[in-house]
Amino acid sequence: MKNLGDMMKQVQAMQSRMAEMQAKLEQATVTGQSGGGLVKVTLSGKGVMTALSIDPSLMKADEKDILEDLILAAHTDAKNKSEAMMAEEMKSVTGGLPLPPGFKLPF
Repeated sequence: MKNLGDMMKQVQAMQSRMAEMQAKLEQATVTGQSGGGLVKVTLSGKGVMTALSIDPSLMKADEKDILEDLILAAHTDAKNKSEAMMAEEMKSVTGGLPLPPGFKLPF
């Protein structure tokens, strides 16, 4: 029974750290870019797009397809950075409590 009690304490501590991490992620932002910084996308720590910046030199009707591709690439860059940030935060939250491979806690 001692092991179960210790595990429950670890779970409670992890829940507390998880709440702290979620609050931290709500405040965090990541910015992805493409086209050498001509297009920038900013996402919240939870993956919500909060800003989009497009250099005026890209505002040409005949370059619409290029601009769309750059926006998608910048969003992908920002999303990858956001996921990396969340994974790093999860390491600190779950430290000491082994989770099965591929196990994801809800956000």
